[in-house]
Amino acid sequence: MPSESSSPALAALTQHATEARSWALVDLFKQDAQRAPAFSIEAAGLLLDFSKNHLRQETLNLLTDFARERGVETSRDAMLAGERINTSEQRAALHTCLRLPTETSFVFDGHNISADIQAVLSRMSAFAEKIRDGSWKGFTGERITDIVNIGIGGSDLGPAMTCAALRTYAHPDLRLHFLSNVDGHAADALLSSLSPQTTLFIVASKTFTTMETMRNAEAARTWLLQYVQPADLTKHFVAVSTNTDAVREFGIDPVNMFPFWDWVGGRYSIWSAIGLPLLIAIGIDAFREFLAGAHRMDEHFRTAPLRDNMPAILALTGFWYRQFFATTTHLIAPYHQDLHLFPAYLQQLEMESNGKRVTRDGHAVAMPTAPVTWGSVGTNGQHAYFQLLHQGTDLIPVDFIIALKPAHPNKEQHKALLANALAQAEALMCGSASDPSLPPHRVFQGNRPSSMLVLPALDPASLGALIALYEHKTFVQGILWNINSFDQWGVELGKTLANRILDELNDVEPVTSHDSSTANLINRIQQTLKP
Repeated sequence: MPSESSSPALAALTQHATEARSWALVDLFKQDAQRAPAFSIEAAGLLLDFSKNHLRQETLNLLTDFARERGVETSRDAMLAGERINTSEQRAALHTCLRLPTETSFVFDGHNISADIQAVLSRMSAFAEKIRDGSWKGFTGERITDIVNIGIGGSDLGPAMTCAALRTYAHPDLRLHFLSNVDGHAADALLSSLSPQTTLFIVASKTFTTMETMRNAEAARTWLLQYVQPADLTKHFVAVSTNTDAVREFGIDPVNMFPFWDWVGGRYSIWSAIGLPLLIAIGIDAFREFLAGAHRMDEHFRTAPLRDNMPAILALTGFWYRQFFATTTHLIAPYHQDLHLFPAYLQQLEMESNGKRVTRDGHAVAMPTAPVTWGSVGTNGQHAYFQLLHQGTDLIPVDFIIALKPAHPNKEQHKALLANALAQAEALMCGSASDPSLPPHRVFQGNRPSSMLVLPALDPASLGALIALYEHKTFVQGILWNINSFDQWGVELGKTLANRILDELNDVEPVTSHDSSTANLINRIQQTLKP
């Protein structure tokens, strides 16, 4: 792989960008009556219209040349083949295997892991059906009505986001809750609203040692033991983990432990046993549709040429703005209330994966990496931060996400929602600067880019395809930046220091071993919370 200083493709892009920064988006449409279809891709049931971006065919040619030079295609093939592309941890990244069709085998390290995947999925399905049909009983013999997922990071964001997104497919008699924050106020607020007789807890932690998850699990166990004997805990707790001894010691029957594997990263784990809350909510048939939608996007990513490859185009467009337009943030604007957690999900996926400053071979990255990913549902954002999008000083690319068919019966209300999404994209591009009668504070300069992702409906298959799309986009950008998208060492230092400070907070002696600010705050907390 050529370095940035010796990259012919990057040099060509740099020269081309000098011209591209002067383009007006409205002129690009005037120059090409077929621009919209020419800059659109359909895959796995989704449509991506990326025509409202500062791109010409020449731009795409240069970007795809750069992608090939960086080894995107060979890296993609290596990932999908099971090579250990997570080089800092010597692990493969085989989350795509979790959504392979049932009959497909995949051999990794001489073992058919597809058989293991299907065995766990079968156990998950059997357990979920007991919850759904009411045959799993609590300690009083009543059926379970509330399921609490206790996890953090991908073990929380994945299940929480997908359960919210597919709420209209959920079992009508089951309520899903999610507890992640170690803040005791969160546990107190949730537990006080539940009935111990009818509540099931899913503790999701691969090692069963994750601090936040285990403290919340211990709080839930303490709460439940006010009402049950220790032997009854097995009726109200199950685990998603690989640590059988720790699960048993906690009071969970290992029969009710659902494992996953070290080649499943946390932010890529919704397809694994971490997806148990979603499977309970929507049932095995819909869950298989969810997996199948993701697999269709995997196949598109694997086979489509870069120019017509939806994840690659999303990645290259984002790279284009980050590298040559100095953008620092990227907005996700789903115009669907049930996708309200999707921007937060992508925050972890993209920023934990690509928020890196060191290349895969240990050198400093010579170009800016992941932008800040943020957003919320439309139309709420229009009455908040869209002011900054239209008239602020920063250029912020936007991904709009819409679903053509609503899950509710009010089609007129849904038309109003979609009209707002289309109008915002058009207003960002066209602005109002062509009207000379407007005072300066009323002028919208326009020429602000966006892409439009169109789902036929927010159903299990489309959601699976949408998540897989952004997974692969994230992977491609990691290759473009020559960073490892599958480790997350940046979360470790603060956690290590937190354990040390916690010990000091439990001590009675004043602390002097930190900087004066941290030491003074520790001492103040000691005094406030002393027994």
